[in-house]
Amino acid sequence: MFEYSGSIHIHSTYSDGTSKIEEIAKYANETNLDFIIITDHNTMQAKTDGLERWYDNTLVIVGCEINDANNKNHYIAVGLDKLFGKFKQLPNNELGSELSAKEYIKKIKEKGAAGFVAHPFEKRSSIPGHPAYPWTEWSSDDFDGIEIWNHMSEWIEGITENNKFQRFFHPLKSIVTPDVKSVKKWDEINLKRKVAAIGSVDAHAHRHKIMGYEIIIFPYKILFKSIRTHVFVENEIIKGDNKNFNKYSKEISDALKTGHSFIVNHYHGDGKGFRFYAEYCDKIYNMGDDFTFDKAECKTFKLKTYLPKAARIKLIKNGKVIDEYEGMESNWELDEPGNYRVESWIRDKAWIFSNYIRINS
Repeated sequence: MFEYSGSIHIHSTYSDGTSKIEEIAKYANETNLDFIIITDHNTMQAKTDGLERWYDNTLVIVGCEINDANNKNHYIAVGLDKLFGKFKQLPNNELGSELSAKEYIKKIKEKGAAGFVAHPFEKRSSIPGHPAYPWTEWSSDDFDGIEIWNHMSEWIEGITENNKFQRFFHPLKSIVTPDVKSVKKWDEINLKRKVAAIGSVDAHAHRHKIMGYEIIIFPYKILFKSIRTHVFVENEIIKGDNKNFNKYSKEISDALKTGHSFIVNHYHGDGKGFRFYAEYCDKIYNMGDDFTFDKAECKTFKLKTYLPKAARIKLIKNGKVIDEYEGMESNWELDEPGNYRVESWIRDKAWIFSNYIRINS
């Protein structure tokens, strides 16, 4: 398996972002991102315009962020050839799909693309003009994953009168942990069916006036140093190879969909090299995999994890912590089926969250 680091949920001037894709790609190159995923609101015009390609060492994939006619149920789609359905004008020059959330989720799945619930429990209200866009369509069983960590949502929701200037001028220091409700929901759904987790930046590079000066709250280059999602793919991605661009793009989309990935707060350290896998009857199973455990074949299975540097390691089973300690690696020999994942913390700040390995009875 080959590991690649990317930044997801990025807006350009094709919707409400403030930079062109060529500029955004330049910032991604400067921060050593292997890929980025553009998700402008209700449009894939950038793909039509030929902007989905390699930019030096960064693969730029064009997806989209779709919402319903009430501007709720924002949904990230990756791997679509083109956008479908009709859209109508909403207040504040925004658009909304005429399809219900349940309908566009299903259509995205039918087209073989990956789909993720965006900022599901958003409740921000600190900055006028940037209201919350929570998720309400939980009756669907067709979404592939949940965005459990969204930089912009966490940043805005934590603003108070006492800390707002610190948060404006130091947008990376205030990011602590994935949204607790989103993680809990992710854990609960995985008890019924497989659902992957991703982390994102939700980058717009909004401009605001502070004491008469215009500042960019979230410069793209700064956000690219925060929440990243690392993927594992079976074939090596050759940088600059536009001939096989579609193949590479699909491999990344599929890795996100299946949970062959993990989330890193890059501000606390490069997550490359993190591993979490299972050994059972001489076979290896990685994040996003599932297998059936039968004591008649092998009495136990092993879980192993490795970190790039020492941190607090937590082993999670079915949403609950069952073991934790400090170190760079850990091994567990177990004989109980369940859904297992790992969290890594540096003091009180979340660093790495793995996807699940699901072990069935």
